[in-house]
Order: sequence, then C-alpha cells, then structure tokens
Amino acid sequence: MRKADPPGRNVLWRAVGGQRRDVVLGAVLGMGHQTGEALVPVLIGLAIERGVVDGDIPGLLLWLLVLAAVYVGLSFSFRFSARAGERAAVTAAHHLRTALVGRVLAPEGGAEEGRLPGELTNIATEDAKRVGAVAMALIVAFAATAGLVVSAVALLRVSVVLGLLVLLGTPLLLWLGHLLSKPLERRSETEQDRAAQASGVAADLVAGLRVLKGIGAEQAAVARYRRVSQDSLAATLRAARAEAWQNGVVTILTGAFIAVVALVGGRLAARGDIGLGELVSSVGLALFIVGPLSEFAWINAELAQGRASAARIAEVLDAPGAVPAKGSAEAVPTAGVEGRLTLRGLAHGPLRGVDLDIAPGETVGVATTDPAEATALLRCLGRHTDPDDGTVELDGTPLTALGPDDVRAVMLVAEHDADLFEGTVLDNVTAAIATGAPSGATGGAADTGTGGAAVPAGVTAAMVASGTDEVARALPDGVHTAVTARGRSLSGGQRQRVALARALAADAPVLVVHEPATAVDAVTESRVAAGIRDVRGGRTTLLVTNSPALLAVADRVVLLHEGRVLATGDHERLVHERADYRTAVLA
Repeated sequence: MRKADPPGRNVLWRAVGGQRRDVVLGAVLGMGHQTGEALVPVLIGLAIERGVVDGDIPGLLLWLLVLAAVYVGLSFSFRFSARAGERAAVTAAHHLRTALVGRVLAPEGGAEEGRLPGELTNIATEDAKRVGAVAMALIVAFAATAGLVVSAVALLRVSVVLGLLVLLGTPLLLWLGHLLSKPLERRSETEQDRAAQASGVAADLVAGLRVLKGIGAEQAAVARYRRVSQDSLAATLRAARAEAWQNGVVTILTGAFIAVVALVGGRLAARGDIGLGELVSSVGLALFIVGPLSEFAWINAELAQGRASAARIAEVLDAPGAVPAKGSAEAVPTAGVEGRLTLRGLAHGPLRGVDLDIAPGETVGVATTDPAEATALLRCLGRHTDPDDGTVELDGTPLTALGPDDVRAVMLVAEHDADLFEGTVLDNVTAAIATGAPSGATGGAADTGTGGAAVPAGVTAAMVASGTDEVARALPDGVHTAVTARGRSLSGGQRQRVALARALAADAPVLVVHEPATAVDAVTESRVAAGIRDVRGGRTTLLVTNSPALLAVADRVVLLHEGRVLATGDHERLVHERADYRTAVLA
C-alpha cells in the first residue's frame, strides 16, 4: 500500500458510513432479493418432484403459488434495494463534492497549490462519483453473499459434497478476484491522474483562448493538449486492459467452477444419490451462482477504483493550509478599523526587508521595478501567505494574529486578474458587499445604463468612479446585461472596470488595488484614477501600480527596487529626480 492509501480509506469509509441508513436498508433488501433468486431453482425442483415424479397436482399448484409469491417479493426487494443504493451513492458523492469545494474555498487556502482548476473539477466530479459508487458496491456485496450462502445451504441439503464444494470454492474465487484487482487499482489511479491533467490543461487553454489567438500560439497549444490527451488515453487504455483482463480471468475461473459443480451433480444423479427434482435444483443453483460470483468481480473493480479515487480526494482534503485558519487575536470590527498599515522588515519571495508606514485615510502608490515584488506584496497583504520574515500590522495588530477571514473583512486586496461571475453586471458589482444593503448607499438612486434601471447611490458612485457606467450604457440591458462565466462576454477593458467597481462598492476600510487600468485607454485611465481618489477619500488606499495616472493622484509614492524601498515622494518629484523611477513608470 502507498502512503496515501490510509487517508484514502478514511475518506472512503467516512463517505459510505455517512449513508449508513440507506446502505443497511439496501443491503437488507438486496439480501432478500438474492435469497429469493436462490430459492427459485429450489422451488422449481420441488414442483417437479411433486408434479412430475410423484404426480401430486395439488402439491404442484401449491409450490407454483409459493414460487409466484417469491417472484413478487424478490422483484420489489430488487427495486427498493437499487433505489436505496443509488440514493446512498449519489448523496455520498454530493457530500464529498461539498467537502472538496469547502476545502478549496477555505480562507487558509493551500488546497489549490500545484493543481489546475480543471484537475480540481475532475476530482470533485469523477473521483467523488467513484467513491460514492462504493456504497452501491457494498450493498451488492452483501446481497451476493446472501445468495451464495442460501445456495450453499440448499446444495448441502441436496448433497454434502455439492454444498462443501460451493462453501470452499467460493472464498477461493473471491481471494483470487481480490488479487486480480490490484493492478486495476494502480492503473485506475494513474488513469484518473492523467484525465485530471488533461481536463486542467483543456480548461486552462479555453480560458486563455483569446490570448493564444492574439499571439498566434494556437498550434503550440494544440500540440501541448495533444501530448497530455495522448498520455491520458494511454493510461485509460492500460486501465481498460487491466479491467478486461481481470474480468476475463474471473469469468474463466467462475465458469470452470460452475462446470465442476454441474459435473459433480450430474454424477451424483447418475448414481441415484439425488433425485430428478434435486438434480434440477442443483443445476439451477449452479447456474444461479454465476451471477453472485460475477458481481464480486464487478465489486472488486469498483472497490479498486474507489480506493484510488479516495486517495486523490484525501490529498486535497488533507492539503496543508497556506496560512493558519485561525488567529490568536480577536476579530477587528469593521467600524473600529482606523486603517493604519505598517510593514516592518517584510521579507517574502523577492521582498528583502520592506519598511513602510501608511497613515489612516492616506492614498499611497507603490511602484515596482519587478512585477514579482508586487505579487509577493499582494499575497502578504491579502494573507494568502505569511511573510518569511518581518510583519504586516493593521492598526498595530500583526496580520498573523488574525484569522484570514478577519483580515479580508477589513482589508480588500483587488488583484489585477480578478474574475467575474455568471449573472448580471450589477450582480458582479455588488458581489463583495457583505450586508443586504449596498455599502455606502445613502437612500438615493441613479439611472445607470439603458432601460432606466435604478441602482443604489453607493453602488452608482463606485460604477462612475471605475467607468463602469460607460460600460453599462454600451450594453443592451445596461447593468442588468447578463455576463457569462469569467466575464468572457465582455472585453478586457470592460471586465477590468466592472471588477474595479466591485472592489470600490465593497467600501472596505483598507483597499489594495493592483493595476486596475491596464486594459483601458489613457483618457479612461485618468478618469479612473480621479474616481478612485474621490470615492476612497478619507479611507486607506494602496495603489500597487506603475501607471503614471494612478500614481499622480496618490498622496505619496513608494518605489520598490530589489526587494526594498528605494525612494519615497510625490509622483512629480520622483519623475524629475529619479531615472530609475522614470524607467519603471514611463518606459
């Protein structure tokens, strides 16, 4: 067993154990169904014995009525057992998907590290489905076992030799089937890994389709996906061959076993040790046990695939958080935040001891000579990671003493590549507003976009400041225009302005904005810069950007170079006095 298997088993049994009621109900009904199936050849043998051998017509009719009643019972048992099994499988898979989504979206993060979004989607769909299917496999296993036990008991009553043959031969076949499932388990996990990678690459390429077309990289992208897809196909074929080989060998072994049972029964009948009805029952039982034995081959395959998928799910659920989930200090209420940011010796990635004091209500621009410095700074401020050294303090409290949720409730980090969601433009703008009424609303309303749609004044101010009001007027239904997933129905500049409006509408005490106007023209960029300054007046705002228009509206600008603060001053003075600053923001 690999090291990932124990937590995988824990996930497997927790998922199935959570559906204990349906599993038990399905198992009981399934056992009733298989018991009825096993009794059918026995009842047919008794009917033949009474009606054909003994000529007892009333006895024949009696056993036929009993046979009919058994058929009705096993029919209903099968129906409701299958319903309970499907319900258990679907519900277990649903709970796993919910747990996976919760872990991926957890404030401490870490689960998505090293995995493409498409890979996580594959784990939450196919792997969860396979683990859920184990619930049905267990129900079938109990039912098949009941069928084999009843068959063995019936055969023992006919002949001790036949009964012992089944009782001793069946465990041997099950053990061989378990051994044969091992290669399938290994190859099934590899198959799921390759399929997840292919899904992840496909989702990645679709998301960047416009960029790929713009730079003429379609052929390279196709070649990349072809390689990954071929690897996935090869893994799938290996898993299919392993499953086919397992099923084929198990079928041969099962057939040989049934042939031995039929041969022994025939010889006993020829010697007169058993009667005609008992021979019919024996042959019927021998043919019946083909079903339960074949089901065990399917059960072993499902368990093998379920264990492999459970191990993959466990890797995501047990992934260490990027930051601790809870802080040691009490949460800071939004209304009580002054907005003082202090960076002391901050070191992370390319940052090498950044010292910075930002007063409450101040608007500060941060220009960098290396984009990686901006990324590292944003990750520390948003508490997506903790600094390697030094501290970031909010009103004198280190961010590491607060939980990620507490930090993000008072300090919003609006990253450059923020996605939009399915819904309307207005839905996206108000998505970050925590309360029922939009933050900053004053009871008034304004008409934004076409159709005379009324929008609360606080949201309208954010839309005007970001230039989203112009976007809405250009759309067919104004702010109520539908937006497709990730905002692909809008242009890059439109998406950027809507995302900025969402950040401004949240009205956070501290707002960190990263390059909010790279996809708009110079006139719009200047308007956005002035709008941010107006809307954020009196609240702490950090503009991480190399845009001259945005830096010009900041109270002061900080230049980061080689991981440290190289210069501080207003934009105009830095432009005139520092060549490295001019190179960073004007080149």
